[in-house]
Amino acid sequence: MKPAWQTSGFTLIELVVTLAILAILATIALPTAQVAVQRSKEQELRAALREIRGAIDSYKRASDDGRIRREANASGYPPNLVVLVEGVEDQRSPKRAKLYFLRRLPRDPMHPDSSIPAEQTWLLRSYASEPDEPKDGEDVYDVVSRSAKVGLNGVAYRRW
Repeated sequence: MKPAWQTSGFTLIELVVTLAILAILATIALPTAQVAVQRSKEQELRAALREIRGAIDSYKRASDDGRIRREANASGYPPNLVVLVEGVEDQRSPKRAKLYFLRRLPRDPMHPDSSIPAEQTWLLRSYASEPDEPKDGEDVYDVVSRSAKVGLNGVAYRRW
C-alpha cells in the first residue's frame, strides 16, 4: 500500500508536458488574433474612406448644381473636412437651409493617436496636387491614411 502523498496530484513531467502544449497553442493563436485585429481595422478604413469620399463627391455635385456658393476660380470641392459635417447654406432653398454631407467625420483607424481630432488623422489631397504625392491645398479632393504600414493585401494604406 502506497502512502497518500504518492497517489494524488500530477507528476512534474505531466505538468511540463501540459505547459508545453499550452505554449504551442498560444504561439499558433496569437498571430491569428493579430491578423483578425488588422483585418478589422482594414475594414474600418475601407468604410471610412468610402464614406468620406462619397461626401466629398456629393459636395462637388451640389456645388456644380449651384446649390453651394463658390468663387469663380474655385474647384467646387470642400475647403476642409469639417464643412462636410457642419454643413453649408443651400443657395436654392428659400429658407437658406443647410446641406449636410456627413453626420460625423470618421477617424482613420490606422492612426495611433486617438486624442487628436478626426479631421487631423487624415492626409488631405487638394485638387491641384499630384496623385502620387498628395498635398494639402485650398480644397479637399481626396483623403488617404497617414499610416506608412502595408495592408494584408500588400498595398500601402496610403495607396488605398
